[in-house]
Amino acid sequence: MPAKEVTDVLPHLFCLTSSLDDLSLLPALAEAGVDGFQVRDKAATTRELVALTRTVLDAVAAYDAVVVVDDRLDVALATGAHGVHLGGEDLAVGDARRIADAAAPGLVVGATCRDRAQVEAAAAAGADYAGFGPLFATSSKDGLPDPRGLDALAGATGVLPLIGIGGVDAPRASAARAAGAHGVAVIGALWRQPDPLTAAKELVAAVA
Repeated sequence: MPAKEVTDVLPHLFCLTSSLDDLSLLPALAEAGVDGFQVRDKAATTRELVALTRTVLDAVAAYDAVVVVDDRLDVALATGAHGVHLGGEDLAVGDARRIADAAAPGLVVGATCRDRAQVEAAAAAGADYAGFGPLFATSSKDGLPDPRGLDALAGATGVLPLIGIGGVDAPRASAARAAGAHGVAVIGALWRQPDPLTAAKELVAAVA
């Protein structure tokens, strides 16, 4: 998918979602302006992940939110999700692009990137966007490299739309947008807050 089309549909705010989260809040989050949901559940079986993805798709369908599946192109294709996000140990972006173009033209393919060289490689392989980070220190995932920071984010812009991730809250989301990010992805800044809906509204305003 050409970048000019991707930026029309690519969310400014991805909410990473697992089976441990309060899925009953998904319609309200989408109504509040959360325009992207990334289904990520490392402990789920394939069938559980398929069921979770379908639950998320159904919950936000009325709001035209974009739903991507973390790691699993097969699950994205099986459920009719809008895209897949691939990490460094997942199916290669080029292979995913070829499969997606044959099976589901228009499927959005994202890639995790740590620096500009990786963004350029992802673009050459056919990625539509790059998840860039971790921007800041985060406890949401183990084994991550040191935070990249906003300067690294700014230095990687202009190749693919960038989604900043890692330790992002509302003020940092605004700063990431100012540094050139298309948007951000969050976990704790929404799900670990006393009032996730209020937190979502603050994040939506920050990335506007």
